[in-house]
Amino acid sequence: MSRTVRDLDARRERTSLVALLLSLWGPLATFIAVVLSQSTTQLADFVRRSVELVALATSWVVFRRLRRMPEMPPERVAQLERRATLAVATALTVSGAVMLLLVAWRWGTFVPGGDVRLGVTIAALGLAFNGAFWRRYAGLARERPGPLIDAQRRLYRAKVAVDAGVLAALSTLMLAPGTEAARWVDFGGSLLVALYLLLSAQRSARGAVVARSE
Repeated sequence: MSRTVRDLDARRERTSLVALLLSLWGPLATFIAVVLSQSTTQLADFVRRSVELVALATSWVVFRRLRRMPEMPPERVAQLERRATLAVATALTVSGAVMLLLVAWRWGTFVPGGDVRLGVTIAALGLAFNGAFWRRYAGLARERPGPLIDAQRRLYRAKVAVDAGVLAALSTLMLAPGTEAARWVDFGGSLLVALYLLLSAQRSARGAVVARSE
């Protein structure tokens, strides 16, 4: 393995580790925000961040193994990459499905309210951090394409879209709490984000199937 490839693998592992460490605070902080508010979007966001954390941990483990074992047979490398890619697809699928279930469960007379300021802060920080990692993974994908790095790029693109939707919904709740407009924005934002997550999951799963057939 050339020095350039080794350096690139090291950068991938470091990027994955930093992304994982920065994501550790997300579920806890979002859970506190859920307790403070009554937002469907906020509850769905908590589930989404928790599931994504598992996918990020899986990806980091795979990146680490690939770097520590440069002589691993290509078949084994492809198998590990497929597993990590499917973990990302599963995380996106679970997140999207949970959002749809919450919308169906709370549809009717439920009107969101409560203190959503912490949720707005978390979503804004998440949007900034995830946007940076999306650009980072996009750059790594251009330098050395592969199913695992492409799965991470898709995951962070989805995370940016979700954070933007959550930020818009919670900002509306903060500015107009207890109103019919806030209710429709909360449910509508959750529904649109859920559909986007499911679409991203389908693309990630398709990528893993294509990689397996090659």
